[in-house]
Amino acid sequence: MNPSLSVSLGLWQDRPAEEALLTARVADELGYPSLWIGEMATYDAFALATAIGLATTRIRLTIGPLAVAVRDPMMIAMGAASVAGLTGRQVDVAVGTSSPLVVEGWHGRSRARSATALREAVEALRPLLDGERSGFAGSSVASTGYRLRLPAPRSRLSVAAFGPSAVRTAAMADRMVLNLITPASAARLVAQVRAVNPATPVTAWVTAAVDPDREAIDRIRRAVVGYLPAPGYGDMFAEAGFADVVAFARTRPHPRELLAAVPDELAASVSLLGDVDTVGARLSAYAEAGVDEVALVPVSTDRDPGGAATLKALDVALR
Repeated sequence: MNPSLSVSLGLWQDRPAEEALLTARVADELGYPSLWIGEMATYDAFALATAIGLATTRIRLTIGPLAVAVRDPMMIAMGAASVAGLTGRQVDVAVGTSSPLVVEGWHGRSRARSATALREAVEALRPLLDGERSGFAGSSVASTGYRLRLPAPRSRLSVAAFGPSAVRTAAMADRMVLNLITPASAARLVAQVRAVNPATPVTAWVTAAVDPDREAIDRIRRAVVGYLPAPGYGDMFAEAGFADVVAFARTRPHPRELLAAVPDELAASVSLLGDVDTVGARLSAYAEAGVDEVALVPVSTDRDPGGAATLKALDVALR
C-alpha cells in the first residue's frame, strides 16, 4: 500500500519564480488534498500562500518549514491567521531550524542552541495558533501578552526533523516532516519518533519526475550537492552506497567539481525518478518505512514547467 500523496512547491532557484503558482493550481485542479509552501530566496511564504489561496479553490495549505531563529512565534501565528483570514482556507504551519546559510548568512541571526529554540517555538506556538494569549518565556524563545485579533487558524503544527533532538520535538507536535531522505533513513527516524509518541504522523518531501529528461536529473543533482558534506546527510548518502562521493565532498572541492562527481543514482536514492511503475515501487518503500504521506516535489523543467506533467501522471496512476 502506498502512502497518501500531497504536493510541495520545489521553489527551484534556476526556474521562474512564478512557476510556483502553476504547480499550486495544477495540484488543486487534480484534487491533491494539501500543498506545502516553503520559503527560500524568492517569495515571502505568507505572501505566496495568500496568492495561492486566492488562485485555487480548496487545497489545504501548510506554510513552512519556517526557521525558528528568523521568525518568532507571534510572527508565525499572525502570518498563519492572516493567510487563513484572507483566503478562507485551512492553513497549517511547519517549523524547523533551517541551515547556517539561511539563518547566519542571509539573515545574520545566530543559530546557537537551535534544538532548544525549536522545542521552545513549538511550545510557544500551540496556544497562539489556538487563539490564546501568549505567556511563554524560554531561554531562546519568548512571547508574552499577545493574542490574535483575527480568528485563530487552529493550525496543525509540523516539525522538520533529522537529528534526535528535533525528532523528540516533533513528537510534541502534530506531525513530523522529513526532507531529502532515503527510505532506510526514513525508517529509522519514524521508529525514533514513534518510540516517543506512537501516534505521530510522518510526511516525507520527496522530489519527483516521471520519465525524467537530463534537465530534471541534473536539477536534482545540483540540489543535493550542498548536503553531501553535512553531518548526518553525508552519512545517509554513504550508507546508500556513495561513501566515495561523500568523502570527496568533505575535502571541500569547488562546487562544479563536486557536481561532476555526483552520479544519477545518488540523486535517485532520495527521489522518485522513472516511469510510473518505478515511482510506485519507490513510494511503497517509503510506506514500508512507516511514512504516512509523501509530499511530491515535482521537478520543473523546460519540458515540464511547474512539474505539471509529473503531477498529472501520478494522479492518474497512483491516486
